[in-house]
Amino acid sequence: MACMKLGSKSEVFLLDGHTWRCSTGLQSDVIIEIGGTSFHLHKFPLLSRSEALANIIGDHPIENEKKCVLQLHDVPGGAKTFLLIAKFCYGVKMELTPLNVVSLRCAAEYLGMSEDYGEENLIAQTENFLNEVFAGWTDSLQALETCEKVLPRAEELHIVSRCINSLAMKTSADPSLFSWPMQGGSDMRNPNGTEFWNEIRTSAKSHPVGEDWWYEDVSLLRLPLYKRLILAVRSNDMKPETVAGALMYYAKRHLPLLGRQSSIENGNFAAPRSKISGSSEADQRNLLEELVELLPDQKGVTPSNFLLRLLRTAMKIHASPSCRWSLEKRVGAELDQASLQDLLIPNTGYSVETLYDIDCVQRILDYFMLVDHDDPTSNYIVDEEQMMEGSHFAKTNNKSGKSDR
Repeated sequence: MACMKLGSKSEVFLLDGHTWRCSTGLQSDVIIEIGGTSFHLHKFPLLSRSEALANIIGDHPIENEKKCVLQLHDVPGGAKTFLLIAKFCYGVKMELTPLNVVSLRCAAEYLGMSEDYGEENLIAQTENFLNEVFAGWTDSLQALETCEKVLPRAEELHIVSRCINSLAMKTSADPSLFSWPMQGGSDMRNPNGTEFWNEIRTSAKSHPVGEDWWYEDVSLLRLPLYKRLILAVRSNDMKPETVAGALMYYAKRHLPLLGRQSSIENGNFAAPRSKISGSSEADQRNLLEELVELLPDQKGVTPSNFLLRLLRTAMKIHASPSCRWSLEKRVGAELDQASLQDLLIPNTGYSVETLYDIDCVQRILDYFMLVDHDDPTSNYIVDEEQMMEGSHFAKTNNKSGKSDR
């Protein structure tokens, strides 16, 4: 993990309940309240580094020589980040890491900690360190995850887009150039025992790397950021098969019903752990619909058995008609690759006349007949009108065949 050390003075901040006090020997003359935490500080170190604090303290009326009390509940990162801000202002030793640099950069902007208020102020320091973070895979991923806590300011400062662009560029590169990917970024050793220092390989041993090396790491992201990353990866001309593989991995991890189907089929009844597995059906429905929208359109890219598992899951959680329709069309284009077992789709409708959804299978078959005459290398997503025409044609032929008997 990248790290930048700032400050040279020893620790002077002491926590007393929910109050941070500065043990410099001087009586504090300003109290800053953030949430349920208060900071008893001194004006001068703050005024010399922060334009916002200089303006607020300067405009604050002083009554009977009482301490100046300020409320900064909107500071990005809250009390935890402001403690680091205070340490920076006092010159106390602290470290910038991928886990705190985003909130510190946002808080520094909020407080106006520019070069006008001291050389090597916090805005410049955090920007310099962010450039180091973007050079590494794990550091970029950790920084991106922390952006969620300080939105929308991280968006305004283009930190989110810079993290995503950094990661998207690295997905198509040789990971040995910037470190082996590590789930959660907490272990500095890869599965084969090679150690890293500041994300630099220390062993000359080579490791075979597949195109799926980044799937697990990015699957830790929540859907909004993951979606943006996938779109960035696609814009970098990543192979559709690789994009589809990443989406399949994410879906199996975060859709409990889908993961259960996959695990049972493989003889493993332990579904993959998900950060959002306890989410509501509405959240699961939104997740599935978004993933279906992201799937590549090209024929032969996404396996038919996975598409059918998605379709069964979509029916169980009552996904939108357009989502189910899209999946049926995709399955129809890949029907020649499906097995009979895959096509046993449980009937989840109000009718209990049949155990399996015959109408769904009929629509899939109709679409297969429609696209069977098209170029198999072309994209298979066509409009609904074409599908209805194909379905009508198939039913007409079925009726004609019966009358001829």
